[in-house]
Parts: sequence; structure tokens; C-alpha cells
Amino acid sequence: MTLHPATLGIGLLALVGSALPWTSARAFEEPPLKAAAVLDVWPGPAPGEVGKIEEEKFMDPPTSPVKRLGNVSHPTLTVYRPAPEKDTGAAVVICPGGGYYILAMDLEGDEVAAWLNSIGVTGIVLKYRVPRREGTPPEKKPIQPLMDVQRAVKLVRSKAAEWKIDPNRIGVLGFSAGGHLSAAASTRFDEPVYPQTDDVDKKQSARPDFAVLIYPGGMEDRNEADNPLLRVTSKTPPMFLAHAGDDKVSPLNSVSMYTALKQAGVPAELHVYATGGHGFGLRPSPNACSTWPKRCEEWMTAMKLLTPKS
Repeated sequence: MTLHPATLGIGLLALVGSALPWTSARAFEEPPLKAAAVLDVWPGPAPGEVGKIEEEKFMDPPTSPVKRLGNVSHPTLTVYRPAPEKDTGAAVVICPGGGYYILAMDLEGDEVAAWLNSIGVTGIVLKYRVPRREGTPPEKKPIQPLMDVQRAVKLVRSKAAEWKIDPNRIGVLGFSAGGHLSAAASTRFDEPVYPQTDDVDKKQSARPDFAVLIYPGGMEDRNEADNPLLRVTSKTPPMFLAHAGDDKVSPLNSVSMYTALKQAGVPAELHVYATGGHGFGLRPSPNACSTWPKRCEEWMTAMKLLTPKS
């Protein structure tokens, strides 16, 4: 089954599926996921809201191989905890893709949390605001998702003691537009993009400790003022990147980010696979790109991100 494309930013294709016949099986869900908590990202109305958004809903029938959620105006965090005997203390905020128009909530959200749980990591799915709000210039990325992810990282860090996670091992992981968002979170953490009103905002850092970018888009135009590539510094967190060489969202997005990180002296690992297209998530396939979760686990182990707290 071929899934339908969505547009990312200014003319960049961001497919939420590839031309491969993916199954609906979830490779890492044993037993079925149960959320430990669902939190509102904001203590009150989300900042930066403009225009009118229709009612939140899934855009496809229940039989669709990908659950695409649209019209999100109420950002939340859904927390999935690993088994206590596996828990490493690390945590990851997951940013599903969808071109900043929808969110692929299962393929690039819940299923990713299940995989993270399998390696002892708390997976936290961020339901951020889509689609683009009125007034967003076509040459810019929407600011509301960046508000949501900055606040999400701070909120997770504020819960570290309660959730028994290490406040120094909180990462972000994103796919496609969510990969762009994770890159923005990793390069604009010292640039508050919303009013800082409570103790979570004032006392906690928005800097992720590491980032995983899977087929990210939106970074090819170096003339774009908010391109994350232009903000990479030695303070940017370490990154793992994976892309397919035949992706319509060019692998040069990942290659350029890797180059910028290396030039800044930031540890990084890049995998570009020959085939896989776009939107492969972590479902099994004949393509080598489906091995990226194992490579990422190896990277996280090498970076000592999976070493339990003593």
C-alpha cells in the first residue's frame, strides 16, 4: 500500500510512508504498551495560538497502516515506562513526523516508545501542534511546535525525581518534520520562543542531552533564517542520524547536519542506506534501513546513555 505525501515547509516533500507494503505489526510491543501517564504540556492555554483549528481527529479509517492525527491544538506528553528490571534511567521525547500538517502517531510515536522501552528507556510521545497556524510565512517553519518541544523537555526534566529518570540523559528523537523539530530543539534551546512564566520554565533547561534524527527534512535551504544547521555550535548535543539514499526528502539534510556537527566538534554518527524511501519508521522490511534501531542502540551504548544510574 502506498501512503500519501504531505508537504513540509516550502516545497519539501515529507511522506508519512513509503512505496513499500508495510505491515501493521509492531515489532517491539511485548506486552502491549500501557501509558504510565498523560500530561498536558502547558499549565493553561498554549501560547502562540492564532486562527481557528478544527476538532482534533485521525484523518484515516481504522484499517489504515498509519494513524495520522490532525488538528492538534492541545499538546500532551504520553509517558511509557520500561520494565523496572530494564530501566536505565534514560528518557526520550519522541516527535512524530507529518510535514507539520499531521502526526504519524503510531508509526513514529507509540511504536518508537515500545522500542525504547525494550532497551530500557522511557519513551515519551509528544503530541505537538499541527497543522501550520495562520500567519506562518511559507518560507518559515511554524513556531508553535518549537514552543511545545522546548516546554516538553523542561517538563520532563522537572519530573526526573518523580519518574526516576536521569535529568542529564533526556534526549529527543524525531522523524521527518519531527526530525527537523528535534534539530531545532537541539540548536535553539538557549533561545526561549515563548513567555517563561512558571518554575518549570525558569528553573529547567530546554537543552536535550542527545538527539536522534531519522530522515529529517527542512534543512536544505541555507538561506532560511531558522535553519537548524546555522545554529550548530559546540554546545549542540550529540546526534545519531539515519536516512535512505533514495528518500525524496534528500539525505543531504542528514549529511549536512552531520558535517556541521563534526565541524563544531560534536560527537555524531550518520547512516545513509541505499534504499528505503521515506517514512519507514522502525517496522521490519527487506531494506537495510530497518536495522537503524539496532545501530542507534549501539550508539547509545557507546555514548554511555544506557548505563544505569549507580
